Amino acid sequence: MATGTKEIHFEAHIENYLVNTVKEYHSVSPSLYDKDLCVIPSEIIAFVKDTQPKKYEELSKQYGALVDTKIVENVAKNISKNKTLEVLRNGVKDRGQKLDLAYFKPANNKTPEHEVAYAKNRLSIVRQLKYSNRNNNEIDFVLFINGIPVVTAELKNALTGQNHHNAIKQFMQDRDPKGEPFLEFKSCLVHFAIGTEKVFMATELKGKSTYFLPFNTGLTNHSDTGFAVEYLWQDVLRKDSLLDLVQNFISVQTDKEKVYNPKTKKLEDKKSTKLLFPRFHQRRAVKRILEALKTDGTGKNYLVQHSAGSGKSNTITWLAYRLANFYQNYTDDKALYDSVIVVTDRRVLNKQIQDNIRQLDNTPGVVAYIDERSTSQDLKEAIEDKKRIIITTIQKFPVIAQNVTNYPDRKYAILIDEAHSSQSGESSRQMRKALSLEEAEQDEADIKTADEIIAEEISKKGQQPNISQFAFTATPKQKTIELFGTKINGKIEAFDEYTMEEAIKEGFIKDVLQNYMSFKRYYKLVKRTEIEDKEYDKKKTVRVLGNYVDLQDHAIDKKARIMLEHFTSQTQNEIQGQARAMLVTKSRLHAVRFKLKFDAILKEMNLPYRALVAFSGTVKDPDTNEEYTENSMNNLEGKISIPEALKLPANRLLIVANKFQTGFDEPLLHTMFVDKKLGGASTVQTLSRLNRNRRGKDSTMVLDFVNDPELVRADFQHFYGKNFMEEENETDPNSLYTILDVVDSFNVFYNTEVEAFAEIFFKPNDNMEGIQPILGNIAKRFDNELEDEDKNAFKAAAKSYTKIYRFLSQIIQFTDVDLEKKYVFLSALLKKLPYVKTDLPVDVVNDIELDSYKIQHKFTASLDLVSEDGEDYGMTPGGSGQEKEEEIDFLTKIIKVLNDTFGLELTEEDKVDFNRVRKNLYENDELMAYFNKQNSKSNIKDKFEEEVDGELLNFINTKLDFYNKMTDNKSNTLFKTLLFNEIYNREVRGI
Repeated sequence: MATGTKEIHFEAHIENYLVNTVKEYHSVSPSLYDKDLCVIPSEIIAFVKDTQPKKYEELSKQYGALVDTKIVENVAKNISKNKTLEVLRNGVKDRGQKLDLAYFKPANNKTPEHEVAYAKNRLSIVRQLKYSNRNNNEIDFVLFINGIPVVTAELKNALTGQNHHNAIKQFMQDRDPKGEPFLEFKSCLVHFAIGTEKVFMATELKGKSTYFLPFNTGLTNHSDTGFAVEYLWQDVLRKDSLLDLVQNFISVQTDKEKVYNPKTKKLEDKKSTKLLFPRFHQRRAVKRILEALKTDGTGKNYLVQHSAGSGKSNTITWLAYRLANFYQNYTDDKALYDSVIVVTDRRVLNKQIQDNIRQLDNTPGVVAYIDERSTSQDLKEAIEDKKRIIITTIQKFPVIAQNVTNYPDRKYAILIDEAHSSQSGESSRQMRKALSLEEAEQDEADIKTADEIIAEEISKKGQQPNISQFAFTATPKQKTIELFGTKINGKIEAFDEYTMEEAIKEGFIKDVLQNYMSFKRYYKLVKRTEIEDKEYDKKKTVRVLGNYVDLQDHAIDKKARIMLEHFTSQTQNEIQGQARAMLVTKSRLHAVRFKLKFDAILKEMNLPYRALVAFSGTVKDPDTNEEYTENSMNNLEGKISIPEALKLPANRLLIVANKFQTGFDEPLLHTMFVDKKLGGASTVQTLSRLNRNRRGKDSTMVLDFVNDPELVRADFQHFYGKNFMEEENETDPNSLYTILDVVDSFNVFYNTEVEAFAEIFFKPNDNMEGIQPILGNIAKRFDNELEDEDKNAFKAAAKSYTKIYRFLSQIIQFTDVDLEKKYVFLSALLKKLPYVKTDLPVDVVNDIELDSYKIQHKFTASLDLVSEDGEDYGMTPGGSGQEKEEEIDFLTKIIKVLNDTFGLELTEEDKVDFNRVRKNLYENDELMAYFNKQNSKSNIKDKFEEEVDGELLNFINTKLDFYNKMTDNKSNTLFKTLLFNEIYNREVRGI
């Protein structure tokens, strides 16, 4: 128990624990420290003499009485040149001798000499170290490994009225690294600012620009026995831990990114180097997994729920490296895993893992880096050569799956970045099957029945004893929790968590809900009077009409102007005038139309920047028959990508349709315009594009035109803490029988057909084509005997069965062979069944007109979240077979329901009849022919006014109010002037 209220008592407590309680350090007088060489000479010499006496003797022959001085000077010179990490890991060369400066713990006990050497490492603590020749500054304590400084710490005792903030301030203001070799970057490996409640750390001192990261067990540190932060010296700074950090964690990372250079007006590569020291949760996750594997061995799954901003990439790197040389027992001859496979969709991560591991282990060939340029042969060779680490993308994994079956006795660790949804589908089943322990080839005489073969298939697709899987994600879905979660006290949850709440409150990411602006659209539709009132399916018609409204030029124009006015008045001034904005649209056609509208308004406003658009494939606008592609609309020069182009000052806005809603990290993104319905994890993933930090980014902004703010809050709340599932709420395997009863009730197939299919499918030979007639006959029966609603109901039930079975077969091993038969049979049958057309009543748009429209700002607020965990529930069968009956109603009544819902706050000013006038004028070929350079402007204007007056007369019987307003002298003049200038500029001047 700690005693004393002053800072010195705090220091003494830590020293006493390390020196006297665990006896892993010894105290050294600060007078023994050499300020010029920045080491403790006596410690270096004592270590070398003790561990390498022959080398010391050889150097003595050459240096004579100066041997100690020469050795220490050479070590200091190497530290100055190559820095501390390199010297501790690889030693120094001196007159033909290679001196080791540290020994690391061997992975197993097969090298006794290494164990002896490891025990001789000398860890020391120096209190009140005066490190400088320029002043009398003292650092509270410094830790040394064999005389080389690795850790500095400033301490503050809360009972003196100071805390970690004061320690941080002391480092930033009074520990200037300029001219101080002891404080130079990469000399000491980490600097701790320690209070009695919190700990922060930095790896590079840069005066007032120093960035200190929190290094705490959670949002609140706690101890029942002493200081709340005692985990630092009782765990992190212990001998085994500190040497483990130097050997397996701390590394130098060089990041390269494209940065705009205002002088050259070009994008240039910028490199930045940082010293990586694991944050507490990163080290904790790796160490907890390794500890669990000592008991579990292979065959279990582990879920790591670490938030965005948690450094998942580096955690995956460290874990992959450790697993590649991990021995379950200290006495084992062989590492637990033959190969570690990292599956990711991020190309940047592939390269980053390779570069970081190369620092930790420079042995050539440790990592097989399989990127999009690699071939199937490259993968095959990596597997054959038993590469310790294979990094690949999920797209390439089937190639691996085809090859690893050739090596049935090997064990595999699979690290899955972001726990992609593909890992809970058929590709995952095949992966497990391919990596599973295969039985030896059967003798030709040992012929198995179909049921026996199926039973083997089932056993291969469940959790395999030779595979361990480690899934990393910030937003675990229900399937992810069930597949990879750990059962603890009646709950299924992540093995290790670093939550969104922690990441936000520790300042690693922005809270994107702090400035949330909600808008609501109001509109009114009318049926064309000349069209007969017809009946339509109510639900489908409402969907079509809603989409029709959102695609109208007036609606897009209104929203686009609100967005751009907000951008010009607020966003463009953020982040020192560098802020970017993203517009998320509901479809590719919406993205195209918004891009065209943005271009027009930006030109009209004479703004010096433009919008980029991102969508896949080619989009054809049905109103104009024009075709658009991403490339044609962006018109980017050279091979520059959209993310790179967004860094140019000419491109400040990005319009997206599905692309860049996940996995896109641009710290300059400040504002997001949302014009798409979101829900669940996609809400969090989409809005989280804004959460990355950078200097000068003090806030973010969301303008949402579609979503209910309370539902957005609920989606974020679900992933704010840790996610869990009560065991009683797991997916019920018996639900398969329930849904299978529904499938069978349609009498689409006979059991004899299922058996005939299985006999061929599970005993493949030259007769595989024999399954085609079976499926073909069933498809004909389906098409001829079922009504459309029953066809859809059967398909829904069959899909539900295959989906749940595919999922459950990865968790449990079924003994019911019929379930597997039905799974493969229905999977094949669903592909063979004819498509049931379910047309939307798109022709309804020809019967209606948009009468009024407006966008109204509802409120701007902070959507605050509370500290609580998110509960998930297992899968339940869908496709009950009870297809909902269509609700048919007349179009006038459907429109009335819509108008009652969305048209409550509309006024006469929100009428859009003038847009009809504009549209009709543009479609007037005779008038448009007048707009050419051969006609005088006055002649064109006379013809224009004549046609406008004719158009307005069309409203005298149906819209008298509109006619009177538009023919009022003031309104008429303004309306005609604006519209004429618009058409004249476009048709004649070409602008």
